[in-house]
Amino acid sequence: MPVIVVANPKGGVGKSTLATNLAGALAAAGHAVMLGDVDRQQSSRQWLAQRPQQLPPIRGWDIESSHLLRPPKGTTHVVLDTPAGLHGKRLEAVLKLATHLVVPLQPSLFDIQATHAFVTALREHRHASQLRLGLVGMRVRDHTKASEQLHHYLASLKLPVVTELRDTQNYVQLAARGLTLWDVAPSRVERDLAQWQPLLAWLA
Repeated sequence: MPVIVVANPKGGVGKSTLATNLAGALAAAGHAVMLGDVDRQQSSRQWLAQRPQQLPPIRGWDIESSHLLRPPKGTTHVVLDTPAGLHGKRLEAVLKLATHLVVPLQPSLFDIQATHAFVTALREHRHASQLRLGLVGMRVRDHTKASEQLHHYLASLKLPVVTELRDTQNYVQLAARGLTLWDVAPSRVERDLAQWQPLLAWLA
């Protein structure tokens, strides 16, 4: 079963945006998807609570009486959102489960520095060899100095840059209603859907 972890210890890089829309894409393709959060606050449940029932279902963790978290029965794909500051035993536990690790980052010096340290640590981790690791640029504005700086940095990492997602209010407006790009008319988000195709192909 694919377990796709979205992780970067830097806060505010777009992890939840990436995780929720990834879950939406998989659900729209007919998969039985669970979206979970390894943070104790289980903030992904807040987004799931806003999701209209008539849309392709995305489920959360099953919480048993022993407080163990498990994917619901029948789940075929798992997407895990992770909190800022992910490290130590919690990172170890997540990497044991993961088949794919997607690392989002924005074109800023702070994001680049944090991501560099995270990727360096991942490469040295004992579970790294069993993971497919890819980077996703978030809130990228073409033809800007920040975008050029991001491209220069990404080229130095020698890791696959799966895709870049543009800076648009579409994600913010959809998230407020528990929606994803795949839950509205394609003509409204045509440019954004095109940017997602390389990521979906990479995961497949």
